[in-house]
Amino acid sequence: MNIIRLHPNMIEAVRGHSDIVDVISEHVVMRKRGKEYIGLCPFHDEKTPSFTVSPSKQLYYCFGCQTGGDSIKFLMEIGKQSFCDVVLDLAQRYQVPVQTLQPEQQQELERKLSLQEQLYEIMALATAFYQHALKQPQGQGALEYLRSQRGLRQETIIHFQLGYAPASWQSIYHYLVEHKHKPVELVEQAGLIKPKKGGGYYDYFRDRIMIPIHDPYGRVIAFGGRSLGNEQPKYLNSPETPLFDKGKTLFGLDKANTFITKQDQAVVVEGYFDAIALHTAGIRNVVACLGTALTIAQVRQLSRYTESKGIVLNFDSDSAGNTAIQKAIGQLAIAAANDLVQIKVLNLPGNKDADEFLNSDPDGTKYRELLLNAPSWIDWQIEQELSNKDLNQSDQFQQIAFIMTKLLRQISHNKSQLGYYINHFAQILSQGQKQLVPLYIENFKSELTKSFKQTKQTVVNKQQSLLERSEALLLRIYLHCPEHRHTIMNSLADRDLFFSIPHHHFLWQQIIKLLETVALDSEDLIYLVQECSLHFPDKKYQFSYLFYLDEIFKEHIPRVLILIQAAIACMEISVLEKRRNYCLEQLNSSSQEHKKFYWQEFQSTNHRLVELQKLRNLTSLNES
Repeated sequence: MNIIRLHPNMIEAVRGHSDIVDVISEHVVMRKRGKEYIGLCPFHDEKTPSFTVSPSKQLYYCFGCQTGGDSIKFLMEIGKQSFCDVVLDLAQRYQVPVQTLQPEQQQELERKLSLQEQLYEIMALATAFYQHALKQPQGQGALEYLRSQRGLRQETIIHFQLGYAPASWQSIYHYLVEHKHKPVELVEQAGLIKPKKGGGYYDYFRDRIMIPIHDPYGRVIAFGGRSLGNEQPKYLNSPETPLFDKGKTLFGLDKANTFITKQDQAVVVEGYFDAIALHTAGIRNVVACLGTALTIAQVRQLSRYTESKGIVLNFDSDSAGNTAIQKAIGQLAIAAANDLVQIKVLNLPGNKDADEFLNSDPDGTKYRELLLNAPSWIDWQIEQELSNKDLNQSDQFQQIAFIMTKLLRQISHNKSQLGYYINHFAQILSQGQKQLVPLYIENFKSELTKSFKQTKQTVVNKQQSLLERSEALLLRIYLHCPEHRHTIMNSLADRDLFFSIPHHHFLWQQIIKLLETVALDSEDLIYLVQECSLHFPDKKYQFSYLFYLDEIFKEHIPRVLILIQAAIACMEISVLEKRRNYCLEQLNSSSQEHKKFYWQEFQSTNHRLVELQKLRNLTSLNES
């Protein structure tokens, strides 16, 4: 196999174009200290940050483990990749032309280029096609809409690369496949065409204003299409592709990131034209979340650019917009409660979205003033509830008190914030009667203490019950199905899991001892375990039922592998939930830089828990 030798000029160009802070911040949570950035080293365990990154030198160094280097070396170490692979990845990311020492190697190198790189090229060609179509007679209606109804100047249309998808069924298909000779399967993977039932393809976007969606590096990865007629949906996004994940993408981030950093705040709106209008008005720290509630993944992207993690949600003021805000807050409540993200909410007067509001505020003066005074997420939620409630009515008073208690539970890990809002909510409920404030404060504290104890006990009972069934299921399969013992053994070892219910742990220890003298797949193992358990009559009664097969278990034998997966997932969930709770406890007591570390651990643990929930089949476990 020929070794690809990259040209030194290309390697230096990659070093020159790549930003070490940009590269490392994807793997390490860092904060600025003077001219450098610091964080917890990803190469060894540490509690006090000793990992430093110098933007001016484009180097990193850890004073704890003495490792250091440039962005190329960092990616080689963190991803265990070769030098060549890292340089090629960075070249694609920063659009550095690929060069090799031997011209004949170019073809071999091209085969190594990823599917993504080919899709980027297809999306760039499609963007140019749609831009060109906007200037043609067939695009005059779309251009008039942008100028008259949206009030966009020509420079804004060009800046955001707006275009038009012709109404015909195969315009982009003919251009990319027949004219540019791009493989039809790649054009389909890019989300630009769809197969017909009877054969052939048709365009995904037709008779729509085309709004390119870029990644943070300015590459087009998807489109949003706005219909001009009555076609539904009014807005159509590209389908999910190897380039595009809607829940992880923010429209306009490529144009907003430097302004977010300068202003130390990001504004998130719902629609494309809201973001475009605000940028046009000179408010450029704005992104749009593509019509969905803000996700943790999107917040993680934004947090790379702002020191304070300040995010303002400016969604539509109608019921749908408020529902989206509530959903976003629900997902981010733990991070917000621990000051890892500072969420504010801006509702514009008159139930208007940003685009509509700027019609009477073209330079954004009023908008900036409202942005400056936007309330925190907690204050906004209480304002929403109080707007249609009368505290003089007993039932409505109780509703508000209940909602306040619920909000206090959400921030219970942040003692300073909790103390402030207990007092603030008591002031609201007292309606100016100062003598009642201490009473309401005491009521809030009592409710929080009671609900905390109840919740903790309920969770413990539920976890214990399901965990016990899962462990019993695994032991029963292990005893009665010798052909699956290797699978169970390997699954437990791979995930470093053990039986935690005392009598299950005891039984497993007896099995391990017997395996020193008996083959793993021996049919006699179950009888030997039974014989062994006779010596421990006080324990035997707790697990003796596992030695026998009931009718329900016999019914599940054909899908025993699924049951093993589910039980293993449940055991891992139990371990990870303890880790998640530990992270939450540490979030409450740690310093700010350590909070970021534990928040990152909490997020990764939570992500794994979501995956495991899909594997766990609760019905199967209940039945068995």
